[in-house]
Parts: sequence; C-alpha cells; structure tokens
Amino acid sequence: MSFLDHINACNAWTRTDFLPWGLAGDILGWVRPAFAEQVVAASAPIDAPKTGGFTLDWLGPELRILSWHAANLDWDAREHAFARLCQQLQTQDSLPAPQGERYPVTPGRRDQARCSIDRAHAPFFGTRAFGQHLNGYVRGHDGLELWVARRAPDRRHYPNRLDNMVAGGLPHGADLRENLRKECFEEAGLSAEIADRALPVGAISYCRATRAGLKPDLMYCYDLELPAELTPVCTDGEVAAFERWPIEQVMQTVRESDEFKLNCNLVIIDFLIRHGQITPDDPDYFELVQRLRSPIP
Repeated sequence: MSFLDHINACNAWTRTDFLPWGLAGDILGWVRPAFAEQVVAASAPIDAPKTGGFTLDWLGPELRILSWHAANLDWDAREHAFARLCQQLQTQDSLPAPQGERYPVTPGRRDQARCSIDRAHAPFFGTRAFGQHLNGYVRGHDGLELWVARRAPDRRHYPNRLDNMVAGGLPHGADLRENLRKECFEEAGLSAEIADRALPVGAISYCRATRAGLKPDLMYCYDLELPAELTPVCTDGEVAAFERWPIEQVMQTVRESDEFKLNCNLVIIDFLIRHGQITPDDPDYFELVQRLRSPIP
C-alpha cells in the first residue's frame, strides 16, 4: 500500500456508469441509470408546472440527461417538490431514512444552491458534499505529534476506524466558522476560543463511486496547534477515544494500512506534505500534490 493508493481509492469511478441530472442547463449531480428511471417514475404524480417533475432526455446520440423541470419555481417551491420526490422514493425503498442534515444542491459553489438535500440522499443524486476536517497537533520534544480519533463502534460509516481529530459535514447555509466551532466542541470538547485558532490551510476534492451512488466531495482543511497539556474529549458520542501519536507513526499507518477512514487519509497526506514530512524526494510527490485536488465533475 502507498499514499497514492488512498488517493486512487477516493477517485475510483467511471463516468459512463452515471448520467448527469440538472436544472435549466446546470448540472447538479450524477445518477446511475437505474436510479434515474426510478426518479422519473416517482416524480410522475407531481409532474406539473406548479410542482416540477423529471424526464430522461437525449443530449446527443449516446448521452442522456435526467432533467428537472423546476426552473419556473422559486426556492421554497423547489424545496417542497424535491422533498416530496425523496419521500416518494423512500416509500419505494429507493432511498434510506434521512439523517436530518441538509446539504446544498449546487452546480458549483455553496452559495449557488438551487435547493437542498438530506445528507443521506446526496450520494444517490451524486450532488456535491462539503465538509470540514481539522488536524490537531502538538509540537513535542521529539517533533510533531498528531491527535488521532477512534470512531465509535456504532457509527453508520467506518465504525472503529481512525479519524481526524475533528471532521464533519458542512450543512447548507451554515457559516464556516460557526460550524467549525460546533464540530470542535461536539467531537473534541474544544471551546470556541480554541477553535478560532484553527488555520484554514486549503481544500481537498475527490470523486468516487459508492454502493449508494457518487460522492463528489470537497473538504475544507484546517490545522490547529494545541498545548501539550490539552486532551480532547468527545461530547457527542461519535468518537470512542483519542490518542496522540508521533508523526512518524501516523505517516507509517497511513502509508501501510487502511486503518483510517478513507477520506481522512487525504487530509493527513496533505498535512504531511505541508509540514515537510513527505518531501520532493518522494517519487510520487508531485502526483500527490496534484491529485489531492482532483477535478469534481
């Protein structure tokens, strides 16, 4: 296993396995053809000018698109129509139960959202998901040390796997600083004063196919240097334990195993590059730097 293996794993998808779907010329996501047909069928009862519906149309001789006919609707009407569609798909067991956290449905930036979608449903529609990941570290006597979280055994995804000290989704309309404060308190017991010391250090993007659908994700990354005497404490049950590891142990674990939650490997690789732990002497250095910001379709 290598650092590049983790980047490859986060960018494993085949474009021909998915169809674009969109609204008024904007591509909002990518769906599997079978799911596209389910969406069309589920939207048929609400396919009217006042509520919007979906059709499968041809863009060319070999390219279809799932079109949402809601361009004439305002935000509230689109929200209502899309929520009704998702409820219908849930009753048909085509979508799982919602998580209660809304993500933007956008052709680009968060502020360009056309409506919102429940976090659990986003991969089925292949919409962009935004998150915030924070590396908490200490400058020890023998060099850098990184706080590593162990995910709780009851997590829906990646139970018992290793994680960044703080990581969470960025809901639609949430302020980045306020959301980071919330995540820092919930996952590590950090005060707002300490959370505000976190430095934004860039973003990571990737796109991968999952059992549910497609995940074109963008993660805002932060570094937070902590005093040696501070120990993070989870307050919401998502983390079972924290450990402070020498950076060499973190580096070896990422390079040689899959113990970390998949996308957390990328956040740590970025940290290792920026802090001079992965150097230009590494034959994969330039490819690592480039592919941490893979294009999002």
